[in-house]
Amino acid sequence: MKPYREKSSCCGCAACADACPVDAVKMVMDAEGFFYPRIEASVCIHCGRCEEVCPMGKKIPPAQNLYFGAQAKAERTASSSGGLFPLLAGCVFRRQGVIYGAAFNERMELVHREARTPAELDPLRRTKYVQSSPAGVYRRIQSDLEAGKWVLFCGTPCQTHALLRFLRKPYPTLITADLVCYGVPSPGLWRGYIRTLERRHRGKLTAFSFRDKRSRDNGHTCSYTVGGQEHAGSLAEDLYCNLFFLNYSLRPSCHTCPYCTVDRQSDFTLGDFWGIENVRPKMDDGMGTSLVILHTDRAKRIWEDVKAETDWFPCEKEDILQPRLREPTPAARGRGLLMLLYRMLPASALFFLCEKAKKIVNITNIYCRKKQKAIE
Repeated sequence: MKPYREKSSCCGCAACADACPVDAVKMVMDAEGFFYPRIEASVCIHCGRCEEVCPMGKKIPPAQNLYFGAQAKAERTASSSGGLFPLLAGCVFRRQGVIYGAAFNERMELVHREARTPAELDPLRRTKYVQSSPAGVYRRIQSDLEAGKWVLFCGTPCQTHALLRFLRKPYPTLITADLVCYGVPSPGLWRGYIRTLERRHRGKLTAFSFRDKRSRDNGHTCSYTVGGQEHAGSLAEDLYCNLFFLNYSLRPSCHTCPYCTVDRQSDFTLGDFWGIENVRPKMDDGMGTSLVILHTDRAKRIWEDVKAETDWFPCEKEDILQPRLREPTPAARGRGLLMLLYRMLPASALFFLCEKAKKIVNITNIYCRKKQKAIE
């Protein structure tokens, strides 16, 4: 049994699995490498909790938003944009609270997990272009909240909305921060890319930074470590990231995402401040600036606690709008072909073909530009 009508109506948040009182819902990987819920009919008691908790298709009311740009005064190298997430985390740690966010486990799978001390926070920082698994986290968060602990949850908009629906009631010690989300790529494709890199470099992949700031280029460098040896290069040249940015590897629901708006159910929305070079040119230092949207009175109170640790400025809605705050990411025309090849071929063969195709496209583009210049 499936608790969804079609794949575009399931975001894979896994809240239905956590919400099921008899554990009848399991998250199972499909042929495209995404996880979907499956109900064991023999166990299901037809309580309707899985449908109740699902965030998809639920209306999101307008919010009285406030908009800011900000850079943490502390070192921003380990953060993907302006370093606001660690400041929010610090606010919760000062209250002896718990942070929940996405981090790679020992198998380089992206999962949501907690940080209960500042020393445990670092893996939760930085951008990861993979869909995380929050399975089990909703129950742990509820347990922490019921114990009176402060909790900061950071995730995609659909995961954050799912958490709020799972909890059923407001908690005064819960802070939620969602992201300006481009879309989530296939965990199965990521798993195949790991195997490809390990085979190529003959070792175990132990680290991957999608937005490395060593070149002060706003995170346009990509780096990873295999067998103790680090490799770094242009983000635009990485094959896995290429498929992501060209919209080949996103979850079907991402192309109809209802959260591509400034109005959210969370307290905060965080993201890269696109166009900072036009709005505040002096802050365009290549190390990232955060877009911060406050949706709730609680967010306003927390912002008052942390803003002294930042260089910040207020702005208007028109200053911060970017494509993923206007409309969902469109699917690539060749997405179906890529997923067919993903199902048919070993990962190494798939990425070999992608690399060859990319070179052919680049050569063709260079030829066309030269021909056009000759005509002109």
